[in-house]
Amino acid sequence: MFTKHYKARPYWWERNPPPEKEAAPLPAKVDVLIIGAGYTGLHAAIQTARAARGTLVLDAEHAGWGASTRNGGQISAAIKPSFSELKNKYGKEMAFAVHREGKNSLEYIESFIKAEGIDCDFAVAGRFHAAHNPARYERLARTVAQQIPGLEDDAFMIPRAEQRAELGTDHYFGGAVFPRHASLDPAAYHKGLLAKSQAAGATVLAYCPALNINREKEGFSVATPAGTVKTGRIVIATNGYTGTLTPRLRRRIIPIGSYMIATEPLDTALLDRLLPTNRIISDTRRVVYYYRPSPDRSRILFGGRVSLRESNPRATGPKLRAALARIFPELKTTKISHSWMGYIAFTFDRLMRIGEDDGLHYAMGYCGAGVGMASYLGMKLGQQVIGLKAGQTALNKLPFPTRLFYTGKPWFLAPSVLYYRLVDRLNI
Repeated sequence: MFTKHYKARPYWWERNPPPEKEAAPLPAKVDVLIIGAGYTGLHAAIQTARAARGTLVLDAEHAGWGASTRNGGQISAAIKPSFSELKNKYGKEMAFAVHREGKNSLEYIESFIKAEGIDCDFAVAGRFHAAHNPARYERLARTVAQQIPGLEDDAFMIPRAEQRAELGTDHYFGGAVFPRHASLDPAAYHKGLLAKSQAAGATVLAYCPALNINREKEGFSVATPAGTVKTGRIVIATNGYTGTLTPRLRRRIIPIGSYMIATEPLDTALLDRLLPTNRIISDTRRVVYYYRPSPDRSRILFGGRVSLRESNPRATGPKLRAALARIFPELKTTKISHSWMGYIAFTFDRLMRIGEDDGLHYAMGYCGAGVGMASYLGMKLGQQVIGLKAGQTALNKLPFPTRLFYTGKPWFLAPSVLYYRLVDRLNI
């Protein structure tokens, strides 16, 4: 089941291990204090530091400890609510604007990585979104055929008879290709962001959690284990790790564990047969599986939700391996070299958010599209903090809903997963 040298940590950390703790003093005062050193926080820091704002980034663990180095490295323009759903709720103009933000995020991350010269195996290889039943294929086909003018993405359908050109399995019923979707090595990308933020002048303190936020006559004071720092602006960039420090935001975020495995190295001919392209893969299940070849095409990286409740990656690893073997029976004896998990954040209406709440700036709730959206909204958030009109987005204009009695612990997650699994099995 597991290789001899199996590791319960992200595969991505092999090439780019976590940064070592650096001894640095806590400044007494900064212009901008950012809580969270993942994609959101570092993109915001790059903007504020380059604008000559004294910037401090705090993280309770090492920089990038959370989902920023634990994700699958898949980049999409995914706005989960359909255009028609948003049109019915907010009107045609807002529906268009929100979906346009998804496209903007995809364009931004590509241009940023190229302009900054970040070495992170970035590639625009496209996505194959596989239909897990015939009805889902037809629904996908209708969506592709009825694209909204101004939001086109050049998507096209692959029928089941031609599926093996994209994916070496008969498990699915065809699917759609989204050629502009992309991939990267998330830990290498984070390493580049960290270097860029520090080069811009931001101070990043790891293992230094914000313990308390106190509002003062002018600005805030934030308590940490290393002392107290005063600041005029605070950015909350905690996403799936949003906790009791910001209870109002915590009530609006649903943390969900997403689990991944890396297979042992595979025979080149076998991997080329199973994954003949470098596309990222996802499917139409409500409880989705997502996977891809590793950047060096030596193994498969496979992720999804396989337990009703949060669980140890060593326990979920074999379940993910079993799911992988159902898709590719040739891998039924393949061993696991790494298994890990990270928390992503959903919102109650499946839309990411950016804005200001009671004096705290935030961007979060990326709903599984965090690589691109956290980068884009982190950048926009930094622009908002320094007062640039260019920082405003359509997502700023939307209310941020919660639910009565919800305090941040998703008691409803297990029954929801059970229900959606049943729906998937019934092919609804």
